[in-house]
Amino acid sequence: MCGIVGGVASRDIVPVLVEGLRRLEYRGYDSCGVAVHQDGQLQRTRSTHRVAELKAQVEHEGVAGSTGISHTRWATHGAPSTSNAHPHFSGGEIAVVHNGIIENYEQLRTELQALGYVFESQTDTEVIAHLVHHLYKGDLFDAVRAAAARFHGAYAIAVFAKAEPHRLCGARFGSPLVLGVGKNKGENFLASDALALAGTTDRIVYLEEGDVADLTPKGYRIVDRDGRTVEREVRTVTSDAADAELGPYRHYMQKEIFEQPRAIADTLEAVGGIDPALFGEGAASVFPQVDAVLILACGTSYYAGCVAKQWIESIARLPVQVEIASEYRYRESVPNPRALVVTISQSGETADTLAALKHARELGHTHTLAVCNVATSAMVREATLRFLTRAGTEIGVASTKAFTTQLVALYLLANTLAKVRGRLDAQAEHAAMAALRHLPAAVQTVLALEPAIIAWSETFAKKEDALFLGRGLHYPIALEGALKLKEISYIHAEAYPAGELKHGPLALVTSAMPVVTVAPNDTLLEKLKSNMAEVRARGGELYVFADGDSQITASEGVQVIRLPEHYGALSPILHVVPLQLLAYHTALARGTDVDKPRNLAKSVTVE
Repeated sequence: MCGIVGGVASRDIVPVLVEGLRRLEYRGYDSCGVAVHQDGQLQRTRSTHRVAELKAQVEHEGVAGSTGISHTRWATHGAPSTSNAHPHFSGGEIAVVHNGIIENYEQLRTELQALGYVFESQTDTEVIAHLVHHLYKGDLFDAVRAAAARFHGAYAIAVFAKAEPHRLCGARFGSPLVLGVGKNKGENFLASDALALAGTTDRIVYLEEGDVADLTPKGYRIVDRDGRTVEREVRTVTSDAADAELGPYRHYMQKEIFEQPRAIADTLEAVGGIDPALFGEGAASVFPQVDAVLILACGTSYYAGCVAKQWIESIARLPVQVEIASEYRYRESVPNPRALVVTISQSGETADTLAALKHARELGHTHTLAVCNVATSAMVREATLRFLTRAGTEIGVASTKAFTTQLVALYLLANTLAKVRGRLDAQAEHAAMAALRHLPAAVQTVLALEPAIIAWSETFAKKEDALFLGRGLHYPIALEGALKLKEISYIHAEAYPAGELKHGPLALVTSAMPVVTVAPNDTLLEKLKSNMAEVRARGGELYVFADGDSQITASEGVQVIRLPEHYGALSPILHVVPLQLLAYHTALARGTDVDKPRNLAKSVTVE
């Protein structure tokens, strides 16, 4: 969500700014813009179209400069429009881009209007530009520090001033911002994600909460929230360029679905066995103390947590609570200092999950574990323990390979907690590891079902509603399947535990609404068959993903696609793959923007 790229150099910085935005397009946005210091003035170009159009516009207008900022915006305050797009100016003297939300913007707006400032947008960001302008007394760094002290909420900002053409300042609190140390002498950069600077520099400084940074061509300095000059570690961050190439695929989502066997294998590469050391230094001493687990996550990661709850309770015999992160911190909960708090996030920058983690720590939870795909993320840095999935860069907004690798990590966690509690003997450990090792090959066989799923998608593309059913471990997979369909095809989809059909959802069932059923050959299969009969008795059309030995046969009103094998406890990982493919091909048939669905963003860095 929202991308920032800024730089100060001794060369034209505009190509770096635009290329950085292109690299951040996957996050989702509805407008974009660039501002530079050019010929003694602040020059700005903004667009409500894609970055490619912005690039053409910049080239046509001859925008160039050695100091500048750029931004992709996902609308929060004010509709997508050129006037609401970033960068925002104040008096033609201050230029600002901003990620996050300034919660006290209305108060600041009122104060600034009383001082004579005229607002040209509906955004909260414009108050930042005017406040910095009001506080500016010849030193931009001082003005940015003073302004940041007035903000309530989350922000990452980059600011430059007409009066100081070779200076760029940044500040962050609750929203990510990195500093890129230029490979070339005489240049430094700011960005919301290190990926934006790939190819420009691999030397990255991760700014911490409350930091304010001052950049010039000659160097940089960082001041912490208490006003002390601090040194932050310079890390070498490499990015896999192959992740950003589509290759033979039509969309990143399709590519990432088919990368799942490799992503799972990569995640398991360093796993020699079930051991607390997998989760970081200190896990061996923490895990034996744990008497409960609290999982905090949002969206797809929340559904991964729901699967993990059943794994941990059945394998490790520990009670588990799964909370939607955005709700957890706004209710009165009863803290358990001996609980292990597990946060799950692909990016590690999800604002609601980060805030929930901090809230848990404030309540006295000291045992925290992050399951995350980004080693340098804020969530990994905040947690005391960590498991890094190795899904690689995930560009499609709808998560696929990040989800399945999260499940692998959580299955390892369930077995590790069981082992330290004496509930996993050598035979069970060997069986768990053998199942995990075979998982990439098993997923590959499921991917071979794509042609049959494409045939189904032609029917789904004509529908406006769908119902997904699952039981036990597979109810969260039904939820994930419904989420994927609505995210990218815009078909209204809901998921229910199949046993709940008669308690309301059955009223919706008609021949016009397909009912997708996740039907593994487990202990609940016979119960599920009864639920399927309820659907057929009301004229409902069933689309069943069944295991090869489930003895569910195709008939009138019952379409069946068979997965090659039943995979026991790890079955959810196999069964989610055809649901991903169904959503993808249905969206393709409807002609939607698969990788960048409307109104959504990849990394949700605002509340």
